[in-house]
Amino acid sequence: MKVLEVTNVDFSLRHFLLPLMRGIRARGHEVVGVSADGPLLEVVRGEGFRVAPVKLARSLSPLAVWRGFRDLVALFRAEKPDLVHAHMPISGVLARAAGRYVGVKVIAYTCHGFLFNQPGPWWRRGLGLVMEWCGGKLTDVHMTVSADEARDARRLGIHRASTAIGNGRDPAVYHPDPAARARIRTALGVAPDRVVVAVVSRLVRHKGHPELLAAMRDVDAELWVVGERLTSDHGEDLEAYFDGSGLGARLRRLGYREDIAALLAAADIFALPSHFEGLPMSVIEAMLCGLPVVATDIRGPREQVVDGETGFLVPPMRVPELAVALQTLARDAGLRARMGAASRARALDLYDEGRVVAHTLDLLGL
Repeated sequence: MKVLEVTNVDFSLRHFLLPLMRGIRARGHEVVGVSADGPLLEVVRGEGFRVAPVKLARSLSPLAVWRGFRDLVALFRAEKPDLVHAHMPISGVLARAAGRYVGVKVIAYTCHGFLFNQPGPWWRRGLGLVMEWCGGKLTDVHMTVSADEARDARRLGIHRASTAIGNGRDPAVYHPDPAARARIRTALGVAPDRVVVAVVSRLVRHKGHPELLAAMRDVDAELWVVGERLTSDHGEDLEAYFDGSGLGARLRRLGYREDIAALLAAADIFALPSHFEGLPMSVIEAMLCGLPVVATDIRGPREQVVDGETGFLVPPMRVPELAVALQTLARDAGLRARMGAASRARALDLYDEGRVVAHTLDLLGL
């Protein structure tokens, strides 16, 4: 079979779809990646995959939507795929509509977070729900990464057979690594016994960086911020929050990195105080590396983190509770070790990349 994996930007294709593309190829099928062009596609092409760049904007602008649909129709007509597997809200509905329009045999969709579950104006959430209703009618195989959102899809009539597939990372890559810990800390000039809190995410407001920066003022640790803002990201710029954090040398901004596993192995605590999520990969990566996780009690993270056992869940957008959770871990090495071990055991049980990919491919009929 010929499969087209469609997402919005190169970041998503590189970090979320590449393991699935490897699995499709390993089962003997042809797979082509589709997304907006970008430098991270070179990593995908470097593994021998073909990528078809299409201008898919993360925007509800009517002109951008029309152009994306038009270009996908042209691509699907040229490629003649047997299956189109779409991802992300806007690119997902456009790819499903284009696939159905040109007569693709099987249309699949994986939801990485519903727009209507995200904070925002009522009209945007309402439009997001209408988009998912319409997209669901075009979908043969409907999947979500979060169990909560699979239940939402069934309850709201988006798709009666929506299935939660989870997310996963490779335990052979993400694991406790004393050698990497020593190497990274030496390179950064961080003492072996210095407590480090890490956050890995795009630099966008809904990931909760302002709350984390404020909470860290009351935590005896330093903060490693890993990630960058994508050119396609919307919303408030965060530079003022970083500039005014008051953390001084306790704040290290490490930017976009490919050595995430090593950085996590060198940290002690992982934090992700997001306002909304699907099922964050970064939490899974941290759990596999044996870190206790402090996250917000929202869809996605509440499925991953067992409060008081593998880390702590705190209310979103609440600095005091976040600070208490982080300081509790920062001052107790034994607690960090116990929660980190439990965190890794849970991730090995639930979030092994090989099992998640195999389940997804089975649902796709590949």
